[in-house]
Amino acid sequence: MNILVLGKGKTGALVAEVAQQRGHRVRAVGSVDNAGGKALTRDAMRDIDVAIDFTTPHVVLENIATCIRAGGAMVVGTTGWYDKIPQVRHLVEEAGTGFVFGANFSVGVNLFFEVARAVAPALNLGYTGQIVERHHVHKKDKPSGTAAALNEVMHSRSGKMLDIDSVREGNIVGDHEIRLESENDVIMLAHSAKTRRGFAEGAVLAAEWVNGKTGFYDFKDVWRQLK
Repeated sequence: MNILVLGKGKTGALVAEVAQQRGHRVRAVGSVDNAGGKALTRDAMRDIDVAIDFTTPHVVLENIATCIRAGGAMVVGTTGWYDKIPQVRHLVEEAGTGFVFGANFSVGVNLFFEVARAVAPALNLGYTGQIVERHHVHKKDKPSGTAAALNEVMHSRSGKMLDIDSVREGNIVGDHEIRLESENDVIMLAHSAKTRRGFAEGAVLAAEWVNGKTGFYDFKDVWRQLK
């Protein structure tokens, strides 16, 4: 496949590396390379099978709209834009292209979501809860997209939303913790990312999966289908 990686930060660079290791042809562009959307014109996208976006919340929507108009499939790991999901879904369906987004492309985190879904009913059995997320000091969005998605998982099974405590310090890749407490005991669930490679591998697998497909997909609904 020909893959365009949008974003040359730590995760974007790792996505490009993983994609190359899996035998794909990769072109990576940063904000300077894409000034005015010049890297996403129809001509520039002519040979691109899938674009993978790991940029920032303030540019991702423009990238999405431009890629979709150019007719390319897309995988988006950038968060901070989910209030616009209905509009983006409409654009994807109207263009007849393929699109996968996710708060977190780590298979481990998506397994963590499944565990959280199993314990969420505790919130209706006398437990109170809290989510704590910790990330590096350069992370732009707060709370993290993963923490917000985790909260939605808990809400879907209990009808209750939890308070989220966001911590930004050092070089933490990503830690997420759920604490459920009753008068009798405490339940603690935690996931800690050791490196960003899990995010990168999941994004590349998602790109391989969506290539040639049409439709709007959340990674948490398709990760089991990846190989």
